[in-house]
Amino acid sequence: MMTSPVGELLLAGEWRGGAVELTAVSMSGSKSILGEGDWIADAEPFADVIGQLTAYFAGERDEFDLRVGTAGTDFRRRVWRALDEIPYGTTTTYGEIAARIGAPRAAVRAVGSAIGANPLLIVRPCHRVIGSDGSLTGYAGGVERKRRLLELERAA
Repeated sequence: MMTSPVGELLLAGEWRGGAVELTAVSMSGSKSILGEGDWIADAEPFADVIGQLTAYFAGERDEFDLRVGTAGTDFRRRVWRALDEIPYGTTTTYGEIAARIGAPRAAVRAVGSAIGANPLLIVRPCHRVIGSDGSLTGYAGGVERKRRLLELERAA
């Protein structure tokens, strides 16, 4: 767990190749994407993650350089890679994400579902995706937190 300007963040990961691979960043009070399992509370392996998130919230970092998990369907991974490419301080729409991955316009709902399944809130910037009319639609951490993240990045 770490404290942040948008509330408590739960960080989860798995040991891979002698290091922790970040598999989830969840917000308190949000829909948890973490399943049941044998969890061990230990902040030490997440020191780099905590440091990078702290720098992000302080306005000193605009991208992350972390080992992250890649679990997900091929479609979800394509959507998540498109999220990773949204520049800091900008927004895009669900339709634009669909176009970037070569999906038909009719796939916007599927894109939205894949974005909603993003296990790495903040690190994989799904908060930068807005409705085609500019509205702050859906966010696992809540629309108010989405607004705060965009204001932090001055994209609101």
